[in-house]
Formats: sequence, structure tokens, C-alpha cells
Amino acid sequence: MRFELNENQRAGLRRVLEHAKFELIPLKNVLDQARYLPTGATVSVTASPVKTLEDTWDLAASLQQMGFTAVPHLSARMTNDKAHLERLLKRLDDLDIHDIFLVGGDAQDPGEFYDAMSILRAMDDIGHSVTTIGVTAYPDGHIVIPDEKLAQALHDKQPYASSMTTQMCFDHEKIGHWLKDTRNDGITLPVVFGIPGVADRLKLITISARIGVGQSARFLSKNSSLVTKFIKPGGYSPAELLEPMANMFMSDAANVAGLHIYTFNQCDTTEEWRQQYLAELA
Repeated sequence: MRFELNENQRAGLRRVLEHAKFELIPLKNVLDQARYLPTGATVSVTASPVKTLEDTWDLAASLQQMGFTAVPHLSARMTNDKAHLERLLKRLDDLDIHDIFLVGGDAQDPGEFYDAMSILRAMDDIGHSVTTIGVTAYPDGHIVIPDEKLAQALHDKQPYASSMTTQMCFDHEKIGHWLKDTRNDGITLPVVFGIPGVADRLKLITISARIGVGQSARFLSKNSSLVTKFIKPGGYSPAELLEPMANMFMSDAANVAGLHIYTFNQCDTTEEWRQQYLAELA
């Protein structure tokens, strides 16, 4: 269902869409697809458990060379030990990359680090030149981590972090309630809302299988709404989620910094939608 928007709401939507970040996955087609993104865009590079952090760093380097601002994901559970972390941080310096997105990660056999806080403490011990650290947030909860532990983790990470980015969630009311509760709980970090881009259903299923998502019954059971949205007749449009949230984008109390678009490496269809929607809002 689409909403009637006033001019202020349209302006708020334009603001977050014009400065959106785009998430990319280290797969074969990624550089070809990245060419559809705006010149100089900020691109977030995932850490897939079926790849290595070196793969993430290599892709970030290539994207930097293409003129993008690359933000590699640092997965705690994919970092072997303190020496591995030191090498990764040193390479960030070599690449002149100073922004990272920190995740606990899904690796089944973690090394020395089991969560984001353990990595943050180790980074402090080592010393680094990272200036911006994004952390995760979960309006729809986590597959295995209780809500109270997620809330405590945000408190623990807040002194180190620059912003928090949410998981994919299709329920605007749930997002709104979560943000209100989070602000009331003393979390002041700017929030970046994670939304899925416009993805072909067959390609989405193929990519999900290749990165391990399609093989996870736990993921599918927890994210049944995602599957339903993508397979419904007529497909999914991000506007359906964004328009009911328009007032949040104008609220100082909400402190919404922007959007993080999960592209599934389908930048062509995602960017086509974004440009068309911006024109419509104007």
C-alpha cells in the first residue's frame, strides 16, 4: 500500500535515498554490477562465511580503485587471532580505508574472537587508524541471541561506535517500536535503516544459496516475511516499507542517518528503482 506524502515527508525520503549506502557481496559478478552505482557512492562489502576476510579486503581495494568509498565488514568470528587482526588493520592503512562495519559473524568455528566487543577491545590494544565503526542492530531480533543481550551489546559498543545499522526488517511498526525503546534505553547512536533493494527472485535464491543463506533452515524460519515479500505477485518495492516510516526521517529524536541498501549484487535493478523513486518524490 502506498501513502500520501506531504512535502516535508518527501524531502525526508529524498535525503536518505540520495545518500544511501549499498551493500555488495564478494561474488564473481560484483564489479560488473558495481558500475551501475553512482560515482563515489559508499559501498559496504560483506564478510561471507564461505569466503575469507581477505576476500572482503580484496574487493574493498578494487572498489576503492573504482572511485567508491569502500567499507569492509570485519567479522569477529572470521578473525583467527590477534596477529590476523593486526594484519587486517595494517592493510586498511595501506588501502587508505578508515571506515569499517563490525559484525559478530556467522562462522561456525570462531577463532580467538567470539563477538564484536572482543574485537573492539583487541583493536584498542593494538592501536589503529579506523575513524568510523558501524555496528549491528536488530529490530526483528536475532536467530540465537536473546533481546536483552542484544540491548546490552549496543550499550557496550556505543562508546566505540559511530552508528548502528539495522538488519532487514519489513515491519515498519516493529522498526518504530524498536527505535523508540532503544532511544529510551539510552542508545543515542545515529541509526541507518537496512532495506532490501530490488532483486529478481531467481537471482536472489541463487545468491542466497551461494553465500550459505539458502541452506539455513533457521534463517528461513526467522525471515519468512522476507521470503513472502519477494515471492508475492508483483514483487517487492522498497517504497512500501519506506513511506510509512517517512516521519522518522525528519525526527531529531529518531536521529536517522540514512539507508543501507542490501543489493544482493543486483545493483542495476536497485539503482534503477532508486532513481525512478527519487524522480517521483521530486
